[in-house]
Amino acid sequence: MRNEKLTNAEKETIIIFNETTEPATIFTYSKSWQKHLEGRLGLKPVRKEEYGGREYSIDKDRIKPPRAPVKMSEEAKLKLIKNITKGRPKNAVHSTKNTSALGKQAKEKPSKTSATRTGR
Repeated sequence: MRNEKLTNAEKETIIIFNETTEPATIFTYSKSWQKHLEGRLGLKPVRKEEYGGREYSIDKDRIKPPRAPVKMSEEAKLKLIKNITKGRPKNAVHSTKNTSALGKQAKEKPSKTSATRTGR
């Protein structure tokens, strides 16, 4: 047993996915991968390694192949923006930061108009 810690170069993530084996196997030292596999996907490790590595089994159909990023011309981007914003009021708030803040205010403090309608 080694006393020193693993270097970052030694902390690998290995995905074994081939045509002859089912299910796929993921072995990782990465805490963020482990958190994703266990928390978000609900997987349990099938093996734990003494330096923090964990191995998981996952059905192949749950692994999506990588996709190339969509490349759009400036004209196509502008057309997409126009289609997305079509039908929105001109004074609509476009920032998600502002809308979430407005939502919090509305939940925390009812407006005076709603209070008078409900008879408060």
